[in-house]
Amino acid sequence: MIRVAVVDDQDLVRAGFVLLLRSSEGIEVIGEARDGLEAIALCRRTAPDIVLMDVRMPHLDGLSASRTILADPACQGTRVVVLTTFDDDELVLEALRAGASGFLLKETRPAQLLEAIEVVAAGEALLHPRITRRLIERFAALPAARPSSGDGLTDRERDVLLAVAQGLSNQEIAGRLHLGYGTVKTHVSHLLTKLGCRDRAQLVMYAYESGIAVPGRG
Repeated sequence: MIRVAVVDDQDLVRAGFVLLLRSSEGIEVIGEARDGLEAIALCRRTAPDIVLMDVRMPHLDGLSASRTILADPACQGTRVVVLTTFDDDELVLEALRAGASGFLLKETRPAQLLEAIEVVAAGEALLHPRITRRLIERFAALPAARPSSGDGLTDRERDVLLAVAQGLSNQEIAGRLHLGYGTVKTHVSHLLTKLGCRDRAQLVMYAYESGIAVPGRG
């Protein structure tokens, strides 16, 4: 069972998410919160696998709450999926930097939301397709970064990191690089450790900000 906490300041919206999640046999809703402060207390008490986090809330916003939750040793295994009606570029970047593993718009279809929870719970990163396009366009507009040479990565690890940044799954990376699936998982694990990244979303951020990945190059 994937244990999920739902955080949203609108009672009707929150109730809708809870009803949807409870319709899935593989998901258990372990609690609800109406703002960031309640979310922090809930997560410290229950350590959910996934937090569906709204952004604009009273008392404490979702991004600030996410930073606190993900830095808390009591929530070491918790992952945050940000859900919002806003698709502002800066908001997406701040959410990823705060440690969010996913960013979805509230217009996401129910089946896609349930799938997203499973994907993030399995350790993958997930962004709404429209947000992904906007992020790549944003990176493309920035001055080209010089690839980092001090990260201690092997050539193969750089190849895997580049493929992760292009949105490929482990299975797809294995096919492209002619590696075993288990070997790819090991490389990704080593990348997370070496680069101090929490998950694949942060690996993507690192790849573009360091210049290893360049928008427009396949």
